[in-house]
Amino acid sequence: MTRRRKRTEEFTNNHDRWMVSYADFVTLLFAFFVVMYAISSVNEGKYKSLTTSLVSAFTDPGVAQKVIQPIPVGETPTAIQPIPLENPSTSELEIRRQLSEEILHERRQLAEVTKQLEEVLDPFIDEKLVTVKQNDYWIELEMNSEMLFLSGEADLSKKALPALQKVTEVFKSVPNAVNVEGYTDNVPIDNIKFRSNWDLSSARATSVVHELVKNGIAPDRLSATGYGEFHPIAENADDAGRFKNRRVLLVLMSQAFARYGTNDAERAKLLNLAPSADAITAPAQVR
Repeated sequence: MTRRRKRTEEFTNNHDRWMVSYADFVTLLFAFFVVMYAISSVNEGKYKSLTTSLVSAFTDPGVAQKVIQPIPVGETPTAIQPIPLENPSTSELEIRRQLSEEILHERRQLAEVTKQLEEVLDPFIDEKLVTVKQNDYWIELEMNSEMLFLSGEADLSKKALPALQKVTEVFKSVPNAVNVEGYTDNVPIDNIKFRSNWDLSSARATSVVHELVKNGIAPDRLSATGYGEFHPIAENADDAGRFKNRRVLLVLMSQAFARYGTNDAERAKLLNLAPSADAITAPAQVR
């Protein structure tokens, strides 16, 4: 049996391998400097040609030559116009001041008239036939039609005359306009005298106006309006509600808010303005 001799590999040590790595490094370094040189060397003619081509490609031919102006800073835009401020004259300011004083004075007058009406009509107020209400700009005197008229009639009853006489005496103490308003329930009416509740309410308001004129109230202070059944204050489903809806209102208006005081000049004429001492010192009474 023949024994094989184990072959041992002998490796030789090559001392020249470093030259391969060095050659690769030199090649890479050369390529790097070539690229850097290519980047740093710019052909001016080619650069201008490229710039012109880009501008032509991305710009509308019609506006290619348009020069963009810088936006001015710190200047007020011409499109915004200043808002003119009110600059009233001395006379206008004086009229406004006097109007304010007169309005305050009138509120105190309305409060005093309300007190007088409540005193002279106290028996009717207790029977819930009359109601007196004060607003800042008017007094509302509500009188149930049962004490003024017979059913379906527009002629004043005899028992209504003393009450209206007392109301007249109070109204004579002030120059304010008086609006007389007539109202009815929703029960239809159609007879020889009145075609509808509108006619009836207007006729009743007119009858009250004539009585006030007869008692000494100037006609130019008065007006009559009929509202019929269209402004109820209670349900018309039962007798109690219909009783409340049949009524006449006497509305004493503030002079500053009357029908013919539509602007400062007309109100000033209507009020015959003069500064009021107590209007300046006393506060307004609001009820």
